[in-house]
Amino acid sequence: MFQEFINTIIDLVNSSGFVRGDWKQFLMLAIACFLIYLAIVKKYEPLLLLPIAFGMLLANLPFANLSSYDGPTEQNAAGGLIYYLYQGVKMGIYPPLIFLGIGAMTDFGPLIANPKSLLLGAAAQLGIFLTFFGANLLGFTPQEAGAIGIIGGADGPTAIFVTSRLAPHLLGPIAIAAYSYMALVPIIQPPIMKALTTQKEREIVMEQLRPVSKLEKVIFPILVTLLVSLFIPDAAPLVGMLMLGNLFRESGVVERISKTAQNELINIITIFLGVSVGATAKAETFLSPKTLGIIVLGLVAFSFGTAGGVLFGKLMCWATGGKVNPLIGSAGVSAVPMAARVSQKVGQEANPSNFLLMHAMGPNVAGVIGSAVAAGVLLSVLG
Repeated sequence: MFQEFINTIIDLVNSSGFVRGDWKQFLMLAIACFLIYLAIVKKYEPLLLLPIAFGMLLANLPFANLSSYDGPTEQNAAGGLIYYLYQGVKMGIYPPLIFLGIGAMTDFGPLIANPKSLLLGAAAQLGIFLTFFGANLLGFTPQEAGAIGIIGGADGPTAIFVTSRLAPHLLGPIAIAAYSYMALVPIIQPPIMKALTTQKEREIVMEQLRPVSKLEKVIFPILVTLLVSLFIPDAAPLVGMLMLGNLFRESGVVERISKTAQNELINIITIFLGVSVGATAKAETFLSPKTLGIIVLGLVAFSFGTAGGVLFGKLMCWATGGKVNPLIGSAGVSAVPMAARVSQKVGQEANPSNFLLMHAMGPNVAGVIGSAVAAGVLLSVLG
């Protein structure tokens, strides 16, 4: 009897993940715990980094059968839990719904009041295309290079949307790189901004923006949807849902729907998206030289995007006779509203009476549109 009990315990131990797991899985579990630490303690994009990190933890638990790739087969009619959640990523459902919520939370007033800031949002997409060409030269396929380049837009949902279409096998490292760099905006951007501008340029105080009418705010999402979707149809899922959410907000007649998009809907989709994307970061695919290359190229993409916006801001400063503070160009990446807050912070360090936040919000929301358009261009060329 006692021997049977001992044998049962031994069998239980031998069948456990502690014995059957390999070192790569345990290393991934450690990385997942570190990302959880960053989300909770350091508050680095916790709304998405926390579910992504926990999804990574679930995917690398030895023999837990929760992976997004434990799909139905002839022998296994039922897939793992995250397999079903992952279908929303695979079919391109979650990112547009995230954009719906973002649109409902976004005020495009600063962009409408200063349409020139749309150019700053476009200039900040420079990192996407430079990194695309660089990744091609380094041996990545055109599809992989496009997915890596989109990290430069500093837009997590867009990065996931493009990668799921072009290079789904790279989804884990690209998603983690994209959200990590979004979280590190206050650390990465200021040195680049200061290196490319003079003290005098950083001190420039901009004129107050004009008031924007409700009619303008209602027409804007309709007009943008028509123009972008007609010119670049592949951008329609992201831009269309972004603008639909914004129309909910600005119309004033669907307050309940607008609040749902801003709160319950985006929160639910964020959980599903984060967990299922994190679960793609399995040890056998994540722990490779290619992943390290993606993380480095992602930083290059984001840095060039910031530099592109600042340099175009300097050009606008010169063209307007010193009326534009170049710092607002760095907000052209679509990390809303963090990038705009960084512009404000760096501007106030140079001149305590400087208030750039609303001016920076113009390029910032333009960057959201710009990254979606860039995604559409990549998908139409490479998809």
